[in-house]
Amino acid sequence: MIILGIDPGFGRMGCAILKKTGSGDNLIYSVCLTTDKKLSYDKRLLFLGKEIKKIISKFKPNVIAVEKVFFFKNQKTALQVSEVRGIIFYLAASKKIPVKEFTPLQVKMSLTGYGRAEKQQVQKMVQAILNPPAGGKEISKQDDEVDAIAIALTCSSV
Repeated sequence: MIILGIDPGFGRMGCAILKKTGSGDNLIYSVCLTTDKKLSYDKRLLFLGKEIKKIISKFKPNVIAVEKVFFFKNQKTALQVSEVRGIIFYLAASKKIPVKEFTPLQVKMSLTGYGRAEKQQVQKMVQAILNPPAGGKEISKQDDEVDAIAIALTCSSV
């Protein structure tokens, strides 16, 4: 099974492709997509949509795992992330790919056994689970990318 894990964001969005096999999980690809702040709002959304579409076309995931966002301190950020999530759900539906949503609490529980784990604890567990990563490549240290990998791992364990 191929899982596309996404940590949705407007300024930065993490994406990870995980291949689940009988012998474990293999990280195939991960990236942190960053939108150019100089571009207009619609062009930034278009960029994210095109990049997600490319990833879907290239890796043909069987499922897309997305972080479920339910609380934001900043209302503007919440609206932007919601619109990005809309693009993700549209692209998934257009390719008939099921979407599974996981809250940050579920991801932390799945990986660390503790729902209030710190980001560093989640990152260490991602490293431990995928060590050594595919091709001997070091796993990214960017939060959004690691979060996408963690979301994909959570989906794999369900």
